[in-house]
Amino acid sequence: MNSLSYIGLACALCLSALGSGLGAGAAAQAAVGSWKKCYANGKPAPFIMVAFAGAPLTQTIYGFLLMNFINAALNAGKDPVLAFGVGVFGGLAIGLSALMQGKTAASACDALAETGKGTANYFIVIGIVETVALFTLVFSLLLLQ
Repeated sequence: MNSLSYIGLACALCLSALGSGLGAGAAAQAAVGSWKKCYANGKPAPFIMVAFAGAPLTQTIYGFLLMNFINAALNAGKDPVLAFGVGVFGGLAIGLSALMQGKTAASACDALAETGKGTANYFIVIGIVETVALFTLVFSLLLLQ
């Protein structure tokens, strides 16, 4: 393995985790603000917003899995430049999915606090955004074969 392949390994995990942190941070801030809005209006504060805030964290796991798939491909003799590209672009796509999922979850927190309705719908759209990360992981694995 050369240095380029190690950068690909690091990017797969780190870019995914960066997006997870930013997305979870955005959703958590919205959850806190939404709870405040509920308390100020004398309404119960939905605990389910914790799940909204934590949704982007799964993309860190996908980044870790991608890193391991890249490492296995390198150990099987695959091209280090391929490992670099899959790590950088796969990690970036997964991380951006996490960021956008966090923004979606933030909107879900606001809407739930305002209306008290729609929890299932909000989870569905949060899941749709997560699907991008899953597709990226699977298609990256296919590239490494």
